[in-house]
Amino acid sequence: MSPRVSPRPRCHRCNLPQHLCLCAEIPRVETCTRFLILQHVVEIGKKSNTGRVAALALSNARLLTYGAPGEFLDTALLSEPGTWLLYPDGPPAPPDAPAPRQLVVLDASWSQARRMTQRLPALRALPRLALPPPEPGLLRLREPTHPSGMSTLDAVARAVAVLEGPEAAVPLERLAVLRVQRISECGTLN
Repeated sequence: MSPRVSPRPRCHRCNLPQHLCLCAEIPRVETCTRFLILQHVVEIGKKSNTGRVAALALSNARLLTYGAPGEFLDTALLSEPGTWLLYPDGPPAPPDAPAPRQLVVLDASWSQARRMTQRLPALRALPRLALPPPEPGLLRLREPTHPSGMSTLDAVARAVAVLEGPEAAVPLERLAVLRVQRISECGTLN
């Protein structure tokens, strides 16, 4: 029986192991669009927690938890006027619709995100912002399970580029690449 290796301590802010901490590199990105990141409870403990990193980088973001036992989710936030959902399937916004004032981003696996949209009626009613599939050269830690799959940080960066302009997304794109490079160089998230 091999000895159990204890995990390295994590940064309390970005949740990555201390030796991979990105806190000093997290930019402050100003956006007109408010980002409401709805994080599945299972994602909270994951070391690769890019939804949390995206929320730290965006000045106009709020991170909420979905699915925690006994925790109430204020779904009224999902029904505010001008709210859209970042999701590849579902009803697109009318072509003449104004840009969203608030974008809901689901920080979850594809199966978790699908269940979230099924269980939260407020999400089903929202117009959708669908991003084109990622370019083949996108740096990733693993292959996605969905053709439009990417990390939450990558998805937020691409949404910022669409809604706020490509220049606004550059700091987030750099952060996403740096995160993957650091983890790849170390070979592990432990």
